[in-house]
Amino acid sequence: MKRVTGLGGIFFKTADPKESMNWYQKHLGIHMDGTYGTSFVWRSAQNPEHKGFTAWSPMKNDTTYFSPSEQPFMINYRVENLEALLAVLKEEGIEAVGEMESHEYGKFAWIMDPNGIKIELWEPNDTAYDQMVGENVHPT
Repeated sequence: MKRVTGLGGIFFKTADPKESMNWYQKHLGIHMDGTYGTSFVWRSAQNPEHKGFTAWSPMKNDTTYFSPSEQPFMINYRVENLEALLAVLKEEGIEAVGEMESHEYGKFAWIMDPNGIKIELWEPNDTAYDQMVGENVHPT
């Protein structure tokens, strides 16, 4: 069974997310959606017709989204079969943080690594995500 299939996103804490987005847009040319940051679109090497996405999002320092982690960042990994992976992880002694969530654009679950970093696992529905973000992606 494949576990992680790619990087789904990077989320980090900052005092002023809008200021961070403006800085990255001005100095590094990263197109921002104005709310969450950006999504980088890419194509699968095995299936070039299939679009995939990697989110990049600054969040306020006081966000509780990373809890119970005290770390200033969280990484999202793309997975193929989240429910099966969670079962395997549980057998290996890794407990989920909270309950798995299902959304139109995919399923999400969270675990903690041994360094206290919260990890988000995402089984994406890239077609729905593509419709959701529309033109609000960083051009490739």
